[in-house]
Amino acid sequence: MVKVKQVTKVLVIDDSALVRALLTEIIDSDSRLSVVATASDPYEARELIKQHSPDVLTLDIEMPKMNGIAFLKNLMRLRPMPVLMISTLTQEGAPATLEALELGAVDFVPKPQGEGTGALERYRDDIIEKLLAARQANIHSNDAGAEKKEVGPKLSAPRGRRISPRFLCAIGASTGGTEAIKAVVSALPKDSPPIVITQHIPEAFSASFAQRVNASSKVEVCEATHNQYIEKGCVYIAPGHSHLRIIQKGGSYVCTLDKKEPVNRHRPSVSVLFDSVAECAGEHALGVLLTGMGADGADALLRLRQLGAMTIAQDEASSVVWGMPGAAVKLDAAQKVLPLKKIPGSIISYAYN
Repeated sequence: MVKVKQVTKVLVIDDSALVRALLTEIIDSDSRLSVVATASDPYEARELIKQHSPDVLTLDIEMPKMNGIAFLKNLMRLRPMPVLMISTLTQEGAPATLEALELGAVDFVPKPQGEGTGALERYRDDIIEKLLAARQANIHSNDAGAEKKEVGPKLSAPRGRRISPRFLCAIGASTGGTEAIKAVVSALPKDSPPIVITQHIPEAFSASFAQRVNASSKVEVCEATHNQYIEKGCVYIAPGHSHLRIIQKGGSYVCTLDKKEPVNRHRPSVSVLFDSVAECAGEHALGVLLTGMGADGADALLRLRQLGAMTIAQDEASSVVWGMPGAAVKLDAAQKVLPLKKIPGSIISYAYN
């Protein structure tokens, strides 16, 4: 029997005719994707969704009549489906994009910019990769109410027990990770172990992301800075422009940043963070790999396990995209495969063991 190739149907929603035309040309250039319709505003889009039943939407944030955020709220309440946001990659645009991810958008790509043939080719590859991943995404684990459902009550530190001064928890994530990280960190008690995080995120968004997580957490959450000492009860998130590596200095852990070449196509890279933690903390470390597209961090999680560290991968059912944690499971890198709601408790339990 000949296997019929599944084509992902895409609806493009953008008020700019130029952007609609460019996105259509990019998407239709891949045989696995097809633009079934385009809409200039959410009202038009609503009718086209009924007509064409698309598999994935691309959605602009700033539009007349109804902005993308308001439309996304209604969509996720009435007809949840994978949405890829077309975002402005600026500090001003970060809050709206992060809100869209909170509401259930799978991922985002920047507004197209004319930066030469090479840049356009990378932009094309990025859109195609993210649309194909969005088609497979578990959107229900990232809808507006999922965060509250996924993680239970706030945790408390066990009485009469202490965290080893050498203990360090490292977390890596990508697609769907902004909400997964927020869900995990916001459940932790004030006296939590020190945590370092690499999330694949643009430079303009990482500071806003750290502030957003901090606002919902008992622990102190910040964007990591170069030569910053790591303390208990604090969470350090890699800035979007640099790899985050941890070193040991005078008995303390210290954040270091560098702009060396991307690893696994990413800077910051989860593998870079995990390998540095393996080197300085070894068996005293805990590595956690959350939802994300690709395989960044999977090989490094295995190296952590081989050194005697505890390793955890998020399970498929609670992941938006089971790429990175799935790759880790295939490598037998994860000692535990857990739903998102059980990961905060496991971090505390292992830290105070």
